Order: sequence, then C-alpha cells, then structure tokens
Amino acid sequence: MRIAQIAPLHEAVPPKFYGGTERVVSYLTDALVDLGHDVTLFASGDSQTKATLEAAWPRALRLDPSTRDVIAPHMLMLEQVRRVAHEFDVLHFHLDYLPFSLFSRLDTPFVTTLHGRLDLPELQAVFDTFPKVPVISISHSQRSPLPQANWLDTIYHGLPEGLLTPRAQNEPEYLAFLGRLCPEKRPDLAIEIAAESGLPLKIAAKVDKADQGYFKTTIEPLLSQAHVEFLGEISEQQKPGFLSGAKALLFPIDWCEPFGLVMIEAMACGTPVIAFNRGSVPEVIDDGVTGYICEDVRDAVGALQRLDDLSRSEIRAQFVRRFSARTMARNYVKSYTSLLHATRRPVLRRAAAA
Repeated sequence: MRIAQIAPLHEAVPPKFYGGTERVVSYLTDALVDLGHDVTLFASGDSQTKATLEAAWPRALRLDPSTRDVIAPHMLMLEQVRRVAHEFDVLHFHLDYLPFSLFSRLDTPFVTTLHGRLDLPELQAVFDTFPKVPVISISHSQRSPLPQANWLDTIYHGLPEGLLTPRAQNEPEYLAFLGRLCPEKRPDLAIEIAAESGLPLKIAAKVDKADQGYFKTTIEPLLSQAHVEFLGEISEQQKPGFLSGAKALLFPIDWCEPFGLVMIEAMACGTPVIAFNRGSVPEVIDDGVTGYICEDVRDAVGALQRLDDLSRSEIRAQFVRRFSARTMARNYVKSYTSLLHATRRPVLRRAAAA
C-alpha cells in the first residue's frame, strides 16, 4: 500500500525535544515501512525516517525563530501533498482539522488522527460542517465531546519494542513522575502521594513557557521537601534507567487525558502505573495487572501498598501485546483498508512481505 504520512512542522520527526505527536508519527511511519508498505513522510527537513522524506519546510518551526507565522508553512505543505495525492492509496494527516476542506474535494481517501483535546467549544462548528470526514481517536474517552464526528476507529499509541526496555536494577526505592509540570498533570498531588506513603519521589519533567507561572508559584516551593528530587527534563536514553528504578510511576492527572504516552513508557520498562481515573486511563491501564486506577490521593497511597501483587514481567508482556508500534501500525493498516473498501478504491501497490 502506498501511504502518505503528513506530520506537524512544529517539531522534527522524531522530535529533538518534547513532542508527543511527532514521536507517534515517527514510530508509526517506521513500523509501516517494516511491515512492507511504501510510505512517504511529509515533515520538516531535519526529520529522520525509514520512509521517503518529503521536506515541507527546511527545519522544525520551534527551532527556527525567524518563522513567525506557523500556519504559512503548513499551508504550503498541504498544497505540496495535494499535487501528488493521486499517487497514494491513502493520505494520513496528523494536523487536526486543517486538511478537511481541501482534501474533502479530492478523490484520494484520507483520514486524520486527532491527537489532542476535543472539548473546545469552537470545534463543534468545525465537525458540524464536516460530518463525513473520517477521523481516528487515540482513546474512546477522547471522542466524548464530539459524538457527531465520523469516527472510523480508535487506535492506541504504540512504542517500538526495543525503545524502552527493563533495566537490571537493585530493589526499586522511589516513585517517579515523568512528563510536563503543568496544572492538569498535578505534580503537586504526586508530591503529596509520595509524602503520605513515606517514599521518595523523583521528578523528571520539563517546564513549558506557558507553565512557568504555575511552576514558580505552586511547584517550586514544594521541591525543597526532603523526599523530593527534581531532575528536570531527561532524554530518551535516560528513561529506561529512570523508569526501571522506580517502584511505580505516578500519574495523578486532573483532566481528560486523550492518551498519556508516559503510561506505556513505564509499562515498557515493567514499571507499574498508579493513575487517577480520568480520560484514557481505564483504557490504557489494566487495573490489578499493569497498575492501579485510583480516585484520589488516599486511594493512591493505598494502592502503593499492593505493588508486590503485580508482576513486572507481566507488565512488560502486556505492553508488547497492546502497545507496541507494530501493533499500532497493523491496526492502522486495517483502518486504511476499511477506508479503501468504503470508497471502492483499488490498492495501487500491495505491501511486500515484511
């Protein structure tokens, strides 16, 4: 199958720094190539991929301070894709609603994965206007604000099996918090859970510019506590050791998280997840198998007393079964195929035997 993957231009694919969507696009694109498909990636020119790279802009917009209008490069990329759309079996966009109007007028089947939050009031009119555009959710929970959307499938994110693996460690002694320090992730509650459980907490997280005020007023004063160690942002290479050495990952979110990559990153390392019952959490965590789903701080503290009931090898095995990049890619191929059948389009090129 000839497949075009169209990525945001804000970060390279994969991103050199924080960038969840671009990471997923990278893992999916390479996994599709490994399955034998002919894949072209439209992305920034500093991207690296197993697919054919079509550079839509010289480098990631976040690394190019001279670019002030970030919509303009995306408009150019959409036109670049339009001109060659007939060469593909399916176009797979990761640009939210930007392609809806233009590509609804073309014959080539296209689908969009929605990666972010959908509970914004202004999105209602967009999806009312384009009720037939096929879209894919990254969790069933993510769909709830837009029941009128043309949902083709729900496909969970995946990671390459060898990206994060369990590392031999001494007996885990600390709790981990990984990701961003922002109000909806509730790192303050992670600090409280650790304090009440009597366990040290290591925080490996970045602070976005938009969250500097929250960090200064709410989180920074808490970092002086004896049980808290703030590591700052860590690299992909540091994650296996950090997560493998933790008794559990704390994920006390206070919003409807569409997916939550850090949960499957922990699972890849065999590390249990203690997560609040919000958003995608019940879909990602198998309660009592890969972690515990909790309602509040007290519930989370109690769950930490039951960590010995969980098998770290089974947590890793469950990650491989449910959340590998190969599993994600195969699920997308099924969706592409159903889309082609619905539009009665013949496949231009069959996948070679992987």
